[in-house]
Amino acid sequence: MKEKTAFRQPDGTRVKRPRRHISPRYTLAVFLTLFETVAAMALVVVAIYFVNWLAYVELFAQLVVSIAIVNTKANPDYKIPWLVIVLVLPVAGIMIYFLYYSRKLPNHILRQLENAHEMQIKDDTAEMAELEKRSVTYLQQARQICRQADSHLYRNTEARYYALGDYVPADMMADLRAAQRYIFVYYFTIEEGEFWNPILEILKEKVKAGVEVRLIYDDVGCFLTLPGNYYKKLRGWGIHATPFAKLRGIANNEFNNRSHRKMLIVDGKVAYTGGVNLQDRYINRHRVYGHWKDSVFRIRGEAVKEMVRMFLVDYSLTTNETLKPEDYGPFEEVPQAEGFFIPFGSGPRPVYESHAAKAAILNMVNMAKRYVFITTPYLVIDQVMTEALENAAVRGVDVRIITPHIPDKKLVFSMTQSWYGRLIEQGVHIYEYEPGFIHAKLYIADDEVGIVGTVNLDYRSLVHHFENSVWFYDAPMLQDIKEDFLQTQKICISIEKGTIKETLFRRFIRAVFRIFAPLM
Repeated sequence: MKEKTAFRQPDGTRVKRPRRHISPRYTLAVFLTLFETVAAMALVVVAIYFVNWLAYVELFAQLVVSIAIVNTKANPDYKIPWLVIVLVLPVAGIMIYFLYYSRKLPNHILRQLENAHEMQIKDDTAEMAELEKRSVTYLQQARQICRQADSHLYRNTEARYYALGDYVPADMMADLRAAQRYIFVYYFTIEEGEFWNPILEILKEKVKAGVEVRLIYDDVGCFLTLPGNYYKKLRGWGIHATPFAKLRGIANNEFNNRSHRKMLIVDGKVAYTGGVNLQDRYINRHRVYGHWKDSVFRIRGEAVKEMVRMFLVDYSLTTNETLKPEDYGPFEEVPQAEGFFIPFGSGPRPVYESHAAKAAILNMVNMAKRYVFITTPYLVIDQVMTEALENAAVRGVDVRIITPHIPDKKLVFSMTQSWYGRLIEQGVHIYEYEPGFIHAKLYIADDEVGIVGTVNLDYRSLVHHFENSVWFYDAPMLQDIKEDFLQTQKICISIEKGTIKETLFRRFIRAVFRIFAPLM
């Protein structure tokens, strides 16, 4: 659906769309990136034209690069588009490969990562032993997440589930007003409006009261929602603000490896996470794509410690300023709370050697015995994830997936629908959220285990983005999520085999884009 110049509120009132910002800094960064890419390719083409023997060097390089791609540790779905690029575009393809394939990080970031791994904030041996008494299966899942994401298992934590973003602002602002020591804010997208503006006023008041306020937003995520120098304005108010991976106009992966994380932490006592960004559309103040259904989770207790560490690591990567979790304790515990929790991060190599979130979701699907319920705004998955969902359904597990009915990105929505037929044939139940767009990222199974956070079922989220999630076992929140899922399903459209009609041209376009989906 194309964005309109005005929004209609639930009461029928029409309001103007929030102002879009395209700052000169962003424009310059895009221009420089394109210029460097084209210039590099042009130099090679000119060199080959004037020096004939370089054409044989180029053919040899094409062969070597193809062999190198095949032998990398990357997912086969990720290798295929790179092979197509290198083989179909001999000169340009090789240059694009050398400019954009590598994810080598600057030395100062590698040093900060080494310091981050030394931030050992917990010995979870006792928690692991207690979980082993409950379930060896879930102990194995917990161990794998902790090892792959360098995280820890926690108890003494309670979690509250908000079924809509609309329900969050009042509690969030109450917690912010109660802050006495520090506030950490970390979001993919921030936009001036009814949601962010009151929060900003509280942050400014807290700075004046001596509370330490630190804030991270993604530079690309806020490309159209904030001025390019917004972080400087925030610093002028005393807020320690920094854009994540600030665009510098360099031909590499800086546009692709973004931070999609969403966290708000107060005094190490409470933390919020989930799908909601600090924009009005997420709380249905401006309806662009029908009713926006999202989810938020408020965590109170010991597990907040891990989210503090995650924030401080990313803040250190962005600012080159070393901050240690022990300086932000003590952390509150809720001794009577039930359940086990692992807040964990995931992201691209080499920051994360394994795709922890993808592995956690796969484990949940593969080990499910009765049901797996999933809500995701995007369903653009690789062969491994597809087979896991199919195999679960074939062995008798009730697999249900809810996706949007009104898309925010037409091409991605078309790609999502292209997976329906194959999954439905194997017994997976697909539903579309008829009132509008569902942005919640929920994964629950067997009334026992779940994963909540920022991770979508698409390549960008599972491979490219920095994400954060919470794995939990035997927590009361799971029943609230399940009940909300079942109520949501009642207002969804059930997709049956043959429901989605496809023309030959549409199938061709989908087939082409599916080749390059892992790079998007």
